[in-house]
Amino acid sequence: MRNSVRGQVDAFIVMDVMEAARAAEAAGRHIIHMEVGQPSVGAPAGARAALAAALSSPLGYTVALGLPELRQGIAALYRRWYGVDLDPARVVVTAGSSGAFILAFSALFDAGDRVALGEPGYPSYRQILRAMSVQPVGMPTLAENRFQPVPADIPEGVRGVILASPGNPSGTMLGQAELAALARATAARGAALVSDEIYHGLSYGDRAVSALEVTDDVVVVNSFSKYFGMTGWRIGWMVVPPDMVRTVERLAQNLFICPSHASQVAALAALDCIDEAEANLAVYARNRAMMLDRLPAIGFDRIAPPDGAFYVYADVSHLTGDSRALAAEILDRAGVAVTPGLDFDPVRGGRTLRFSYARGSTDIAEGLDRLARFMATR
Repeated sequence: MRNSVRGQVDAFIVMDVMEAARAAEAAGRHIIHMEVGQPSVGAPAGARAALAAALSSPLGYTVALGLPELRQGIAALYRRWYGVDLDPARVVVTAGSSGAFILAFSALFDAGDRVALGEPGYPSYRQILRAMSVQPVGMPTLAENRFQPVPADIPEGVRGVILASPGNPSGTMLGQAELAALARATAARGAALVSDEIYHGLSYGDRAVSALEVTDDVVVVNSFSKYFGMTGWRIGWMVVPPDMVRTVERLAQNLFICPSHASQVAALAALDCIDEAEANLAVYARNRAMMLDRLPAIGFDRIAPPDGAFYVYADVSHLTGDSRALAAEILDRAGVAVTPGLDFDPVRGGRTLRFSYARGSTDIAEGLDRLARFMATR
């Protein structure tokens, strides 16, 4: 059967690394997972208890935009975190942040449009756009700008700009002035702004700034996957301008019908589990400190210290020009799964690796020990 041209997107390399690690584990090896941005803690206890209680009643379709009480709870989160008074009608509950990007890109862009995104950056932006026959345009960012774009990086003639703060893979953040400048530059080019804020709540100094603090003319994407530890529940949300709500609602009705009712019940309860989420954040903070202390001594010393998320992005050009081969060697010889930078930067990523510290501290310490032994004998 003929396959479409637009369907020929690149592999999500970290998922291939996960599969290689799974195969090694199936063969009896013990693998330390530093490849995937997945908290090891799972959903908060309150979220699991709420779903268990709800199972005695039928779970079915909800309205396409999500449970009204969950949309209200998310709006309240914006008041608590950012002081933003957000109309719940602008909140759209989605099937993970991935569902939010599909809805946002479908609502904003037409086939042939050009959309700018920072490199290094989350690879699925590029592949979702390509699957929609939209052209991704990379904005190569610099280490001196902490791998975040600046207004001069935004090309002319683009219909959209995607920002991420904290970024993946870098973990670096944009301050309010920087974010405002990028929003103004995007508007000056007549382009739509999409702000990926999936790692908000996970910061180690100043809090992350939401794009909604500097402009209402933005689509903001977030998720319960990271701060709330609910990756497998596939539940996220987006905030859209008022004049986009009906367009997104019609798309959601037809593409997804609705998000999972069960996951929405759990997500609503998770909003009240802040103490548990903050305890997990303390673990990530310890892991981050361990990474920043030990990685340079091990030989991975070219890094931009992360402000948030749970990643360290390292320049390994002094070790290799083929990060995929180096990651495979580390998995084979050290039993540590790490992600090649090619996932995040198709041009320069052959010289970088991403290390995730989303696991428990015991695992991170063991992984660093293994990396030290690997580098000492390489």
